[in-house]
Amino acid sequence: MKKNNLLRSLVYISLCVSTLVSCKKNESLHNKKNTDSRPNILFIMSDDHAYQAISAYSDKLIQTPNIDRIANEGILFTNACVTNSICAPSRATILTGKHTHINGKIDNRMPFDTNQVTFPQIFQKAGYTTAMFGKLHFGNSPKGVDEFMILPGQGSYINPDFITSKGDTTITGYVTDIITDFSINWLDKTRDKDKPFMMMYLHKAPHRPWWPSPEKFKEFTKKTFPEPASLFDNNEGRGSASKTAQMNILQHMTYGLDCKIRPETIKEMGGVKPHVRAMMAKGKDGIRRDGFTRKYGRANDEQKALYDPVIDSINIWFKTYWPTMNDQEKMRWKYQRYMQDYLACVSSMDDNIGRVLDYLDESGLAKNTIVVYTSDQGFYLGEYGWFDKRFIYNESFKTPLMIRWPNEIKPGITNDEMVQNLDFAQTFLDAAKIELPTDMQGESLVPLLKGENNKWKRKAVYYHYYDFPAAHMVKRHYGIVTKQYKLAHFYYDIDEWELYDRKKDPNETKNVYHDPAYASIVSKLKKELKELRIKYKDSPELDSMYIEMTKRKEL
Repeated sequence: MKKNNLLRSLVYISLCVSTLVSCKKNESLHNKKNTDSRPNILFIMSDDHAYQAISAYSDKLIQTPNIDRIANEGILFTNACVTNSICAPSRATILTGKHTHINGKIDNRMPFDTNQVTFPQIFQKAGYTTAMFGKLHFGNSPKGVDEFMILPGQGSYINPDFITSKGDTTITGYVTDIITDFSINWLDKTRDKDKPFMMMYLHKAPHRPWWPSPEKFKEFTKKTFPEPASLFDNNEGRGSASKTAQMNILQHMTYGLDCKIRPETIKEMGGVKPHVRAMMAKGKDGIRRDGFTRKYGRANDEQKALYDPVIDSINIWFKTYWPTMNDQEKMRWKYQRYMQDYLACVSSMDDNIGRVLDYLDESGLAKNTIVVYTSDQGFYLGEYGWFDKRFIYNESFKTPLMIRWPNEIKPGITNDEMVQNLDFAQTFLDAAKIELPTDMQGESLVPLLKGENNKWKRKAVYYHYYDFPAAHMVKRHYGIVTKQYKLAHFYYDIDEWELYDRKKDPNETKNVYHDPAYASIVSKLKKELKELRIKYKDSPELDSMYIEMTKRKEL
């Protein structure tokens, strides 16, 4: 183990030395004053960060003072949403400014169309220096970036592997800290300071499985969090798709991967109820291991010495009390374990975002830097008893979005227009005064950023989710969403429609599709949905094509 630590340390040192050498080679260039007045772009994105876990939206669960700084000094969007609530497709939409049925990345398995032009490529061609650090989630060589350091696939929280332009490496430490270290180092040392920059600072946190840093783990396991009112909701007022989804905290959240119960504890107890299938997978050595062992096995002895006391206390409690608890008590315990780890990961991320914002202030870069904070989609934090995302319902469909742009955005304002991650690429390009590609499908948010709301014409957004049958078993569906209504069509193995009155039923618990009082609304929205599908070049023929492609992938 010590030998591995030494090797990892040497790799880390070699990367730092490489950076310093590169810095020396370009010292004369970096000492030049940047005469290009176009704004810098800092795009910060997390993974599965629910807007409910940001105090700018709600302070019931956690305080996020650093993320809130962006909202307090800029604009907070309250109706921002995604086109397809799953990680890789959302990222493909952000990079291309196109719906997933156009860029090919309809789910986490289907390949991205590498012929698609991404906005970093356009920025690079327009004279910006560009970089990407953190989680991309697909592809090993991102286009349009001068420097990159990305996690392979989902990545790891503890001692993560990275793909770089110089080769693969493993770095000892906590992933959120490491991504931030390299992002600040690039801003401070290695970027071409004669050019404006566009940097993508992409966190793995707080994606499942939730492994906090040792100090946050110790702190947050002592906390108790308020339960959502709908924790025990049975989705009676919704359609059948919500009843067959496999994302219930009690029934589907694993003991090892998610709750930090050691496999030895489960074995010693003779199994536990309800039974939840352990998530087994092969490691690099080809050996199948459960989720706890596989993830925690990355920790070295020094790190385990910090984690073990907390993990041991959780396991002792579980072994003592779990057998005597009823299902309601078990649900409540698993919810608290979920929130403790999830929110601990959020807290680390907020601390690190604060480090980057502080650097911008101290270096003077903040004055001409657009700072964006968002997530690749929303997430369920126990609402309706769920975790995960995928649905068109609010907790999954809506995503946090706040933007700071000194001297352009009036500080502390909010906006409730229907905006999407589809719009990000065009917004960044427009703000940088770069010509917009004609095949992008989004709309620039710049008029909204500058308070010119009368120039915003969009009244409805389009959503399409494809990843079924697959993990969590959320059925395929597409839909149209306005400020007042949400109409969704679930298809593939069912043919069901759902309509929600977002004003009268903000929690979307009562499907009024069959209510005669809404007949005219249904007719109007179906017509508009059909028009949106035509506008965005989606169709029943494409649905059928992607179904067949998915089946072939499964075979």
